Amino acid sequence: MKKIAILQSDYIPWKGYFDIINSVDEFILYDDMQYTRRDWRNRNQIKTANGMLWLTIPVDTKGKYFQKINETKVSGHRWTREHMRAIQLAYAHAPYYDRYKTFLEELYAKADGMDYLTDINRTFIESICAELGIRTKITLSSDYELAEGKTERLAELVRSAGGDWY
Repeated sequence: MKKIAILQSDYIPWKGYFDIINSVDEFILYDDMQYTRRDWRNRNQIKTANGMLWLTIPVDTKGKYFQKINETKVSGHRWTREHMRAIQLAYAHAPYYDRYKTFLEELYAKADGMDYLTDINRTFIESICAELGIRTKITLSSDYELAEGKTERLAELVRSAGGDWY
């Protein structure tokens, strides 16, 4: 039996997201769905001494109300340095910061040259999975031919990936 999970990509997802990835044989990033503004697709929060701080990847949305996640383009690359600096300021004295500092710096350096949100989110998700020892195959829904309709699309994705369980 092949288990499949399908979720939209998030920027540095929550722990449960990785639990889902770890529980299936193939994880499909639903990247050809409509991008939603003010959502977890391009932002997340960290705890700081002054409260919660939003880390947001700036994206082009003006006049693009129906663009898909995989069509969402990043506007600029300064955000990578700003996010890394915010993490450093917030967590430099945390118990495991030194262990993950280089990992994070390399991850943000990779993201610095990427133009599309899907590529950034996939890179973060795959890198974090590797760090956690999760070996689940990760693919994109845009790699598959999709049917029309919400339920039909999901069912066709599972079938196309050779899945028996969703």
